[in-house]
Amino acid sequence: MDTLTSKTMLAAGLLTAALGAACEKPETVAAAAPEVTVTNVIQKDVPVYLELVGQTAGSQDVEIRARVEGFLESVNFREGSFVGQGSLLYQIDRKPLEATLAAAQAEQATAEARLERANNDVNRYTPLVAKQAVSQQELDNARANQDAARSQVEAAKAAVEKSRLDLGYTRVLSPIGGLAGTTQVKPGNLVGRGETTLLTTISQINPIFFNVGVTEADYLRVARRASGAKRQPGDAPVLDGIQLTLADGSVYGHTGKINTVERAVDPTTGTLGLELAFPNPDYLLRPGQYGKARLLLETKAGSLLVPQRAVQELQNLYSVAVVDDAGKVSFRNVKVGSRVDALWVIEEGLKPGERVVVDGLQRIQDGMTVGVKPAPPEKSADARPSGEAR
Repeated sequence: MDTLTSKTMLAAGLLTAALGAACEKPETVAAAAPEVTVTNVIQKDVPVYLELVGQTAGSQDVEIRARVEGFLESVNFREGSFVGQGSLLYQIDRKPLEATLAAAQAEQATAEARLERANNDVNRYTPLVAKQAVSQQELDNARANQDAARSQVEAAKAAVEKSRLDLGYTRVLSPIGGLAGTTQVKPGNLVGRGETTLLTTISQINPIFFNVGVTEADYLRVARRASGAKRQPGDAPVLDGIQLTLADGSVYGHTGKINTVERAVDPTTGTLGLELAFPNPDYLLRPGQYGKARLLLETKAGSLLVPQRAVQELQNLYSVAVVDDAGKVSFRNVKVGSRVDALWVIEEGLKPGERVVVDGLQRIQDGMTVGVKPAPPEKSADARPSGEAR
């Protein structure tokens, strides 16, 4: 009986222990803290640039036109080549104008002969009037004929000079040295009838101009940037060192300066025209090319910068994730400025030396503790801010 009771009590104890063990909850394993990549806030001086898209133009663009009527005999230049000042460009048939000049010279000789005869009549009649050998009326008529003959001589001389000028216009010379465009006429064409026919255009391209349009606000920034230079009232702002980026993305090898500023703001576009001048000794730039000019406006000392991928944007609100020394995350709203390569200027919201998350933003929340690893340094070959604050 005692043995049976002992076995029963032992089984009950084992059952109770088993039930107690089954009711105990398993211990939970704490989740590992997510790992993020962080970088320190960069502090350095940042130049602020204004970038303007524009188009090149010759410093002089001269239209070459036929000034006399005639058939074109020859084209004496190669299209697209450089011509010197005074170079012969076109030759117009001279023969009709040579005949006109000869006729004008003959008319001049005839008028001079008439004047000579009128002078002789006046010289002969003058003493005879005193002796009453001829009447005063005859002397007056002789003097009137003399004045008319003198006027005819002057008119004949003017006709000769005009004919000589017209004959000279048959040789069409380049008024400037520069790049010749495509000829608009070919030998055998009749030019100059009824109007001055356009023959070609010569462009002087060293220096070459770069025309851009700038907003009123940006013009004021440019003018203030150049306000320290000595200049006369109304002169263009003295601002040089302007860089030009060409259509292939390369930076032009010569820097330019502001040449002229338009008189007034265009009311239809709200922009003011700027004409920039660039040296072009190698004649690389041609009229009509597009590019982007970059003007230095100011240098912001001690600016704070973070990688662009560290900044989150939501409905025009910008924020970054800051990690303190204990690895705790806090999201913070910031005010952003210009972009500089792969970096973004932070105007408000961060302090020097703080760490921001650049990779792993999707895995973290505000107040979370994270593991950190440093990000590789950002490549920043040259500071190129856009010049437009956001």
